[in-house]
Amino acid sequence: MPDRQPPPRGPLEILSSVGPALTAARLYSLLRLRVDIFVVEQNCPYHELDGRDLLDTTTHFWTSDGDGVASAVRVLADPAGARIGRVVTRVDRRGEGLAPELLHRALAQFGSGVTVLDARSHLRAFYERFGYELDGPEFVEDVIPHLPMTRPAGH
Repeated sequence: MPDRQPPPRGPLEILSSVGPALTAARLYSLLRLRVDIFVVEQNCPYHELDGRDLLDTTTHFWTSDGDGVASAVRVLADPAGARIGRVVTRVDRRGEGLAPELLHRALAQFGSGVTVLDARSHLRAFYERFGYELDGPEFVEDVIPHLPMTRPAGH
């Protein structure tokens, strides 16, 4: 019996949009991925629908393949500059560098100023690769330890 190969993946697109320009279907796909991972997979019930996805000061970056949204990052306006958050990758696409690619795209657009994020504590080294520095003590949000991190302007 021949080895079974996984079906070929469709081409991967990298897209972005400000909140109000998202279609209902695209917003649903982004939210579905975030709920599937952050709420269901990580068994962490919390209010994912926070009212900020459709603001005109919110920008979404995502990759899409034949199966839908594969990875996503959300950038919010923040008093300090820009706030990176909701970094997520679909289970079957992990390990392919999708989240780092989206972070590079987001930082290319917003990285000349200060950017901040609240990293899950175990991901500190991942964000340090992008120039983020620890900016306060660890805190617990939705039962998960986080670290506030800042990437200085002009980094």
